Amino acid sequence: MNKSESKYFNTARCMDEALISLLKVKNLEYITVKEICEKAGVNRSTFYLHYETIADLVNETIEAVNQRFMSYFADTKGIAEELNHTDLSNLVLITRDYLYPYLRFINENKDLYRVAFRNPNEMQANVKYGYIKKYIIEPILKRFGVPDAYWRYYIAYYIDGTMAIIKEWLETGCQDSVEMIAAVIEECVRPADGTQGRMYSEIHKTPADKVAPKKVE
Repeated sequence: MNKSESKYFNTARCMDEALISLLKVKNLEYITVKEICEKAGVNRSTFYLHYETIADLVNETIEAVNQRFMSYFADTKGIAEELNHTDLSNLVLITRDYLYPYLRFINENKDLYRVAFRNPNEMQANVKYGYIKKYIIEPILKRFGVPDAYWRYYIAYYIDGTMAIIKEWLETGCQDSVEMIAAVIEECVRPADGTQGRMYSEIHKTPADKVAPKKVE
């Protein structure tokens, strides 16, 4: 990276951080270019040298957040491949193997996630779940033979449920450990009585299968 590229990167990072900082206290529609520049320590001409609108800065900030998030999965690239060989009885949508890096990212970026949850439209909070959706949840649903039409509902159930737990965790300032929260999420989606497995099986029962057998007199 040459000096010019380094200067551009540092300026962009300052404006990304300024936007996130401002989003903690107000919604995007009330944030001005002037405020961003003052927070970032740059002048308006510098802002317009990089972006045409605040929306451009928002898009860049989201991309920066996503790159930081994906870096936490550097040691889990083999998860998707492993799913193809895991016995179905042990195949679940949420496990600690990929919950740990996700929760560590949240724990180390509490302010960022508070902003994302407070401004879901601007920060596209669900974008950060793209990795889990594409490389974990969808391959598992496919292996179980769940019809494509069902996928959006399963994904909504698991992701929204996990997000609800994360929100509660953030309310406490992430005081409970990553291990504890991972265990809570895993237990919620994989009950000890194995009801998750039965839920998958129920989808594939034919109408005849679902009719209770007649009682033999």
